[in-house]
Amino acid sequence: MNNSTKPRLEDLNVIVAGQGGDGSLTVVNILADVLRTSGLRVYTERDVLSRIKGGITAATLRAYNGERLCISSHIDLMVAFDQAAIPKYAFRLNAKSIVIYDSSNGELTAESKLPEGVRLIGVPLSRYAVKNFRRDIYKNSISFAVIGRLIGLDDGQMKIAFDKRFGRRGAQALKYNLDALNVGCTLADDAGLTIGEGLFEIVATDSKAHMLITGNEAVAFGFAVAGGRFFAGYPITPSTDVMEWLVKWLPKFGGVVKQAEDELSAINMAIGAAITGTRTMTATCGPGIALMQEGIGQLGMAEIPMVIVDAQRSGPSTGMPTKPEQSDINLLCYGGAGDFPRVVLAPGNPAECFHLTVTACNIAEKYQVPVFMCLDQGLSQNTATVDPIDLSSVVIDRGGRLDAEQVSKLEVYKRYLHTDSGASDFAPPGTPGGMGLVTGNEHDEFGLVSTDPINRNKMVAKRQHKMVSMKPELPLAINHGVETADIGFIGVGMCYGVILEAIDLLAQKGILAQYHQVRTLWPMLDDTPAFTKRCPNIFVVEYNATAQLAKLIIAHGGEEENINNILRYDGIPMQAQDLVNSVISKLNLKEDEVA
Repeated sequence: MNNSTKPRLEDLNVIVAGQGGDGSLTVVNILADVLRTSGLRVYTERDVLSRIKGGITAATLRAYNGERLCISSHIDLMVAFDQAAIPKYAFRLNAKSIVIYDSSNGELTAESKLPEGVRLIGVPLSRYAVKNFRRDIYKNSISFAVIGRLIGLDDGQMKIAFDKRFGRRGAQALKYNLDALNVGCTLADDAGLTIGEGLFEIVATDSKAHMLITGNEAVAFGFAVAGGRFFAGYPITPSTDVMEWLVKWLPKFGGVVKQAEDELSAINMAIGAAITGTRTMTATCGPGIALMQEGIGQLGMAEIPMVIVDAQRSGPSTGMPTKPEQSDINLLCYGGAGDFPRVVLAPGNPAECFHLTVTACNIAEKYQVPVFMCLDQGLSQNTATVDPIDLSSVVIDRGGRLDAEQVSKLEVYKRYLHTDSGASDFAPPGTPGGMGLVTGNEHDEFGLVSTDPINRNKMVAKRQHKMVSMKPELPLAINHGVETADIGFIGVGMCYGVILEAIDLLAQKGILAQYHQVRTLWPMLDDTPAFTKRCPNIFVVEYNATAQLAKLIIAHGGEEENINNILRYDGIPMQAQDLVNSVISKLNLKEDEVA
């Protein structure tokens, strides 16, 4: 086949599935890196179980000439390390799809339930892995050659990708995996997938360098760049990657990372560090936030700054640890004993995870409050290509911090001095003349315990006034699409990419829509309720059963009559076509009206 007759690779969706531990995610991550360096933007998604090995799992990739932060409604290529994986994901295939499967134990049976027209390519991956390397796991490296040949990668590109991926593991690991790649190339030849016979012409479409990063990694990166120097956490899916990134990198900046024995210890270690004036963060998910509530309350009472990352997962209790949900919104906005100010920020993509973490650090320290980063499993763990982050744009604002000279000019230092903003100037412990008391009890301006009713009213009002003072500095929503459209979407986190693609799909049907991307959930800013009043058909998209985001908006003045709910809580990520179907159904649009 001549390259000039091949279609240019514009939109490719690949799913690699098998038993947990087969290396599906490894294959997808290498493929993502190769296609990223070819100038395409990529997005990956995972469907894994809460165990180390076994059970059908999958990793999915989308490579796109442009930006798509979600997987398409159809799959172009499936790679099955275990034939049992095929029926689970067959509903995402169509007549144009291709399935590469491990034929070591025989050909596919009718039970695979594939759509008519699907092209099948059987390759004895496991048999050759065991024959050549005595280990079944090498079937994933063998399969990569078959995948690469099929989609149009050249062998040199694949070798470079393996050098990059496995070189860091040592010479022996690199040799075995390169040998497995060569075995795969031979098997690809046997299957008729010779060099130059791929389906696509892969041409660099974007000359800019891109970062391939997850939301968790971007949050950790943002924290380090913003001057964060202490992190305490306890491993819990899907937030653990934040700590793992910081363990590797934060000490290089003079920072400290502590893995605590549980979430209670993590929040209290972090409180101790924050009291010293160190920028501090912890990361967890719903069950961990629940355990941290008492410590979070002390942050509010003692006016201690901290950034708290909540990588939401399916709940309640242990729920489904590896599945996405957005059901902690009420907990973040309302959780805790008593009244105290807090901020909840909601990024929609990895780049925003970085920038909003910087904002969170500044707001937390300037106003001496806990700031939550509201993520979800998809945003936390799915990888995406983003433009290189401009570090020169980062501004660090540490608020009113007093040194010894400034304290010496005061008649007396009051740690909780009443101010117009509600935030009091802070002298780090050890500053001469800057002594203050820290307590979880109500207290006066010096920090001395007090139950005086007049003082109580003043201190509550002081703390709550911060919510008024900080509002001009909080991130406003971003509006995408056609601002005059009568159809509007609202959604946060992993809904971002799905909504943007749904708007494009609706436009292809002649239906205009817009997206109001909320970035500050608490305090609720005026722009979001106002949006629900000017747009007559609002679809609030969220991963929970009780419409927590929609109810939060309504509680703060949103127009309930204009709001429709699109809810999902089965652990399966939404696709853009799901939203399109919901809009057409709920507005009773006829096919001839949307064609």
